[in-house]
Amino acid sequence: MRVEIWSDIACPWCYVGKARFEKALAAFPHRDQVEVVHRSFELDPGRAKGDVQPVLTMLTRKYGMSEAQAQAGEDNLGAQAAAEGLDYRTRDRDHGNTFDLHRLLHLAKERGRQDELIQILYRANFAEERSLFSEGDERLVELAVEAGLDAGAVREVLADPAAYADEVRADEREAAELGANGVPFYVLDRAYGVSGAQPAEVFAQALTRAWGDRSPLTLIDEGGAEACGPDGCAVPQN
Repeated sequence: MRVEIWSDIACPWCYVGKARFEKALAAFPHRDQVEVVHRSFELDPGRAKGDVQPVLTMLTRKYGMSEAQAQAGEDNLGAQAAAEGLDYRTRDRDHGNTFDLHRLLHLAKERGRQDELIQILYRANFAEERSLFSEGDERLVELAVEAGLDAGAVREVLADPAAYADEVRADEREAAELGANGVPFYVLDRAYGVSGAQPAEVFAQALTRAWGDRSPLTLIDEGGAEACGPDGCAVPQN
């Protein structure tokens, strides 16, 4: 079974939702037969790469809330994260464009290190004092190397704005086609969708239902056509 997760590194509920989903997945009896793939979704695609601002400033301008309301929301998210065993800085975080992060996640997917990188990027954005957005490309190289990627390959991707750009855009188009207008958004075997950072119990129910509803293979065998197997290939008889 395949689970696809559309998310953004700038999304706090994606950070919390990942922990809740993984709690459900760890207890799922068929865990070893579940493939998890992370897909790209930008919450702020129009933001310029160098446009970095405090999270509270972004929230007050984007949603028209007061700074006190924005801070209360951050405090609530901090409590939600702590309940899942996650560190979350409720003060002095910043916000920026995540397109390069998504491009690196596609590189990591090719190298089999996608889950490692996304978790490191979440930690860097939500839990660490150093900025994920204002320290330049070398900060991203450092984090990608921590995830097991080659520094040279990472620098090549960051130096080429076209590298994996099509893959990111394809993910985003697919999200729109599936009806996802927010993240996190989970798709199980292209049969079930789960929206938002649901409790672990909801994810557990979704995994169980999706596994149980998988369609059995229907074999179409008209007249025993020739095939190859462990013992060799059928030889046509005249």
